Amino acid sequence: MPLFRNATFEISVAQSAALPPAVGHEIAFAGRSNAGKSSAINTLAGHTRLAYVSKTPGRTQLINFFRLNCGAALVDLPGYGYAQVPEKVRRQWQGLLENYLKKRDSLVGLVLIMDSRHPLTPLDQAMLGWFVPTGKPIHVMLTKSDKLSRNEASKTLAAVRAELAGLGERVTVQLFSSLKKSGVEECEAVVAGWLGMAPAAGDAK
Repeated sequence: MPLFRNATFEISVAQSAALPPAVGHEIAFAGRSNAGKSSAINTLAGHTRLAYVSKTPGRTQLINFFRLNCGAALVDLPGYGYAQVPEKVRRQWQGLLENYLKKRDSLVGLVLIMDSRHPLTPLDQAMLGWFVPTGKPIHVMLTKSDKLSRNEASKTLAAVRAELAGLGERVTVQLFSSLKKSGVEECEAVVAGWLGMAPAAGDAK
């Protein structure tokens, strides 16, 4: 059975102090606001409304935990970088994100969502800067790849891989399209490898 199918909502958290006790491994999903994170999670889960999809960027303001059949948790982090969010709220989100990413012992890896048309923004680089020192793996999903031609998508994938090559083999990169539902198996293979369920997909490096 696909890894993310039949995920069920467990809890939403607004503050670090309210994080639930760790039960099994956790895989975090993070991304700049409007990069397609919620759509990607819904596509992976085969569910149209598991993660809330909004036309208003910055709507996800909580850490949302979803339990997978294997016992691990998919953790949907707040979208970051939306300029129209009040500064106080933005600081709260940043503190929540940074605390979770740096200090959560049960976190085994980060799936970082980037819009394939605008990858590696300064905010994406900041997220990498927070997480790389943990030594845990990162899988970059370049979403909305259907909006690029095949040649453009291939060039973007190669460029992002080259940019991140200095971080070593723990960072993998792939193209993804929620519209075409392409890239699901590749992401599943990588995350399954983190969970010790299967080797990571070699072609995702």
